[in-house]
Amino acid sequence: MTVTDVGEFGLIDRVTARLAQGKSCLLGPGDDGAVVAAPDRRVVASTDVLVEGRHFRRDWSAARDVGHRAAAANLADIAAMGATPTALLVALCMPAELDPAWAEELADGLGAEAALVGASVVGGDMSASPTLTIAVTALGDLAGRPPVVRSGARPGDVVALAGRTGWSAAGYTVLSRGFRTPRLLVEAFRRPEVPYAAGPAAAEAGATAMIDVSDGLLADLGHVATASGVAIDLRREAFEVPRQMRDAAQALGVDPYTWILAGGEDHALAATFPPDAALPDGWRPVGLVAAGAGVTVDGAGYDGPRGWDHFRRTAE
Repeated sequence: MTVTDVGEFGLIDRVTARLAQGKSCLLGPGDDGAVVAAPDRRVVASTDVLVEGRHFRRDWSAARDVGHRAAAANLADIAAMGATPTALLVALCMPAELDPAWAEELADGLGAEAALVGASVVGGDMSASPTLTIAVTALGDLAGRPPVVRSGARPGDVVALAGRTGWSAAGYTVLSRGFRTPRLLVEAFRRPEVPYAAGPAAAEAGATAMIDVSDGLLADLGHVATASGVAIDLRREAFEVPRQMRDAAQALGVDPYTWILAGGEDHALAATFPPDAALPDGWRPVGLVAAGAGVTVDGAGYDGPRGWDHFRRTAE
């Protein structure tokens, strides 16, 4: 069976029947638009696109895994603004010969990841396309707080990290070399573990700037440094190399700090805090903000790769 056999509206019915609606959804799929509660009277919105062969491969990841990754990439952006995610809108473009079960399992992954934060998939669109593409828009609520933007870092601030970095990149390297183990790293690539609650917690604690680490820690902190007009220096000793990552790096001939400092798609959160602020649970200091420009490691320029660029590198 293919999506051609089922038809657009038949597939929509199959997919939406699998999607539970959270409390923020006042009107879900079925009309021209959904209705989502916005108690703050402001809505945080973010969009990401996943393209087969660029962001995922079906021989590496099951449809449910891809759904988790697609949702996580967007929900993390909402958390990085200090907001709580409320809803997802999903556009799915797919080859006509795709098995409808793949789309159904994708929906399961999207819904399960959204449910982790109390959000829901409230609508979207479908179309035929020669390239399998998933576009997700996430919405979020600030709960009365100001958004935490990239331009607020100031000299003297502490740079802190919530979540892990390097795991997804290590898993990608393992898969790209034709292996399926260590399983812990491969699963980290397939399904990121995002510290969603750390975003609003950082906002409550007075974070001055924050960003989702999707393209690599050095690259993303570079965006913060540029937007804030400051320099950021990281301490290598602040990043422990887990045993599984160290062993895989040795076997594959890779410097594990390349994964940790430049690997993306773990969706950790990086933020800057005033020097006298108490870091919330789950956050750890990894560097300092100073006057100047750019991002350094232990006071010196980093000569390895700095992160992901969609127009210069192949898929992760």
